Amino acid sequence: MFLIRNARLFTMDGPGYIEGGDVLLDGGKIAAVGTALSAAGAKEIDARGAYVTPGFVDAHSHIGMWGDGEHSEDGDGNEATDPVTPQLRALDAVNPVDPCFAEACRAGVTSVATGPGSANVLGGQFLAIKTCGASLQERILREPLAMKAAFGENPKAVYGAGGKRPATRMATAAVLREAFYEAREYMRKRANADAEKRPAFSLKNEALAMVLRRELPLKMHAHRADDILTAIRLAKEFDLRASVEHCTEGYMIADELRRAGVGVILGPLLTERGKPELKNLTMRAPAILHRAGVKFALMTDHGVIPEQYLAVQAGLCVREGLPEMEALRAITINAAEVLGLEARVGSLAPGKDADVVLFDGHPLETRTHASLVIVNGEIAYERT
Repeated sequence: MFLIRNARLFTMDGPGYIEGGDVLLDGGKIAAVGTALSAAGAKEIDARGAYVTPGFVDAHSHIGMWGDGEHSEDGDGNEATDPVTPQLRALDAVNPVDPCFAEACRAGVTSVATGPGSANVLGGQFLAIKTCGASLQERILREPLAMKAAFGENPKAVYGAGGKRPATRMATAAVLREAFYEAREYMRKRANADAEKRPAFSLKNEALAMVLRRELPLKMHAHRADDILTAIRLAKEFDLRASVEHCTEGYMIADELRRAGVGVILGPLLTERGKPELKNLTMRAPAILHRAGVKFALMTDHGVIPEQYLAVQAGLCVREGLPEMEALRAITINAAEVLGLEARVGSLAPGKDADVVLFDGHPLETRTHASLVIVNGEIAYERT
């Protein structure tokens, strides 16, 4: 049991900030948040002068899917042999002892969504995982978390160059549409009371059935405005839970994005314009979206941005006009909500996982360090 006292407390819940706030942790959960708390037998941590936040949440990464410094052929994030592979699971590829997890934890990033890359139109299933813990199974927040889909350049480049589908944006949309119609028909036939008339079991279609039943959201990789609109249109066509991932040109169609009501996971922004569909990349996008009333999370897309620089990216967004509290929300509660994990992580509130970080300065300052990281009520890292 820990009692953190006298903190500059960013709760990200309710008013969002408490000066001289306390947090009581018990049994791996947050037991109480407030001021002048007391608890017999608790180990007290005097956080006077320190900033305290919930553990940061990265809503989109590929951590553990490629080792740090590995080339694409050495990683396990893209099965580039078939544009439709929804049956693949990140759980079967993620390396839990990748040292990047420890680096993330030391920076206060305690929860991450990770999964397949964007080579395929339908690439497979993401999972959500804590960045530290005794075993892989204990670290899992949710598995499967979401289904990955991709629009734009990547599927075209992987398959079109070899004379296969998709070679155009039209074909990418058609491939995805065909896959969902096939899965819908499969579901209808599998429901037949006569076992002899049911189609053979299909792992592909069973995976897509979870999306069609709205059990899994569709994480839709889309940079350009036209790809974002296509992704939104297809999500609406099949009545899917969905989020737009990257959303680089989303600020150019902010009103349409707000009306669509999909989740938005923005980034990576701290990167070069390494391909044509990033030509309109700007660090001002978060401020523009915020002014337009679009709620969003920020991502690293690790290893595009190393996981430990999630807060650095958020701080640069503040420099470009995003309010400070909104930048913090984008890497805490907003990220948790878009992933459907807000009941466990993303804010300091009773009943949530005891993932708490003490910082020796403001958490969005580049010179700040995480001095103490607590995950599931246990000290995961202490800076000495």
